[in-house]
Amino acid sequence: MKRVTGIGGIFFKCKDPKATTEWYQKHLGLDTNPYGASFEWYESPDSTGKAQTQWTPFKENSKYFKNEFMINYRVENLEALVIELKKEGVTVVDQIEQFDYGKFIHILDGEGNKVQLWEAND
Repeated sequence: MKRVTGIGGIFFKCKDPKATTEWYQKHLGLDTNPYGASFEWYESPDSTGKAQTQWTPFKENSKYFKNEFMINYRVENLEALVIELKKEGVTVVDQIEQFDYGKFIHILDGEGNKVQLWEAND
């Protein structure tokens, strides 16, 4: 079973997410949207499988994650992976949530950092 297939997103805290997003758009040319920016790429070995990585600044006092940043990893089969991770003693923070763009869950890594797993609806 494949586990992580790519980076789904990079999320970080900052004082002013709107101004930060505008700065990155102006100075680094990010094609921004209300959620930050999305980078499209093609998965291998099937180079026709389009995927994306999300870049999003959060307010510095956000409770969504405790550290200055959180990484979101793309996975193929979230339900099966969660079962395996639980068997391996990995801390699962919450329940799988489903949205129109995919399924999500949060786990803790070996040092207690919150990590998000995402099964995308590409």
